[in-house]
Amino acid sequence: MVAQLIDGKALAIKLRREIANTIDKRVAQGLSRPGLAVILVGEDPASLIYVRNKRLACDEVGIQSSYYHLPATVTTMELMNVIQRVNEEKTVHGILLQLPLPSHIDDDVLELIDPKKDVDGFHPYNLGRLAQRRPLLRPCTPYGIMKMLDSMGQQYKGKHAVIVGASNIVGRPMALELLMAGSTVTVCHRFTADLGSFVSQGDIVVAAAGRPGLVKGEWIKPGATVIDVAMNRLENGSIIGDVEFIKAKENAAWITPVPGGVGPMTVVMLLQNTLSAAISRDSVLPT
Repeated sequence: MVAQLIDGKALAIKLRREIANTIDKRVAQGLSRPGLAVILVGEDPASLIYVRNKRLACDEVGIQSSYYHLPATVTTMELMNVIQRVNEEKTVHGILLQLPLPSHIDDDVLELIDPKKDVDGFHPYNLGRLAQRRPLLRPCTPYGIMKMLDSMGQQYKGKHAVIVGASNIVGRPMALELLMAGSTVTVCHRFTADLGSFVSQGDIVVAAAGRPGLVKGEWIKPGATVIDVAMNRLENGSIIGDVEFIKAKENAAWITPVPGGVGPMTVVMLLQNTLSAAISRDSVLPT
């Protein structure tokens, strides 16, 4: 068996076209153009690239983006004031606070973002809705993974999903997504003993620990679906995931490449969440 590749890039292009068409129709009907406010603190090189790419993606589909680039020395209170200002801005439907934040900033500032504008899906309100199986704005990476799995006809009910990594950004909300879909879910983390024994049971394996080669190819169950979230840059400049790709694809039925798998889907779901937030606000505005 040689696994089929799950082409996240191609699917993301298709979804971007659909989002752009929907936005064009909104504007033609006299409805507001979706607006995204991007807040970046500091000069982290990776964050600068991510923000640039997200703003370019907004331009491509017709989302109006505004940019608040704050110095690394900004105080928690100053950042709170910026968040409050964009919370009140009527042309802004979504707010993206780029992570990670400098160590002196209180992470609780995320809770100040209006949950209806929380297009990253990290606010406790949105995570709580997901836990209750009543999602509104969903964390972008797990949401994108579900779109990928749906696109290739993945079955969930009766399937054992194994998640490697328990972060608030991917692992935990991924578990909630797969539970909602009907899978039996196991979450593995840094304290898990005998990781291979759990991975080998997975009909669906999602690797999101950020450790290159952590998931050995021989652990993959024949016929499994493997989603490799991580992008680890090696000293030679190459990028690899958490899964030993060459060996894993000999056992898996489906597998994502790194890069070109999950990454493009994360960005497109940010766009989808921004559009969804605009549509939701339309439904509560007086006519």
